Amino acid sequence: MSLILGLDPGSRHTGYGLIDSAGSEIRLLDCGAIDPVASDPLPNRLALIHRRVAHLVLIWKPAEVVVEKIFVHRNVHSALVLGQARGAALAAVMDHTTPPVLTEYSPREIKQAVTAYGGAQKSQIQKMVALLLGLTELPSVDAADALAVALCHAHQLRWRRMSRRAGGI
Repeated sequence: MSLILGLDPGSRHTGYGLIDSAGSEIRLLDCGAIDPVASDPLPNRLALIHRRVAHLVLIWKPAEVVVEKIFVHRNVHSALVLGQARGAALAAVMDHTTPPVLTEYSPREIKQAVTAYGGAQKSQIQKMVALLLGLTELPSVDAADALAVALCHAHQLRWRRMSRRAGGI
């Protein structure tokens, strides 16, 4: 059993998805979005993201936390704000006596792992996440993105275990 918390940080919506990965079995435990009030000042939104992510880590005690690597936006201001939201989430993860293992994947790696297409659209990610987790309803876009991050890592861990058993192929 390995609890994996996937995070998709953003200043307006920070998606989170928690899965339990045991071998080839993957089970959804929790997912949703942290939605600060858009009109609140940025420091207040960042503080809320920090508190809520810290609470998730404290309550669930995931072994691993996975986050999407930051990518360069065309809009410098947007990139800076995204970086601050990501920093608030990462600080919350690491602000524990025994922090979980932290791993990052590029957006393309995540999409490839979940949809088999590195240029997948958000709706395709939602549908594949629901299919892979056996959900009857589509998760929100933000929750689906965070779950995709967690699923990507679960797949990577599974392949690493299989490779070790096969003698490091």
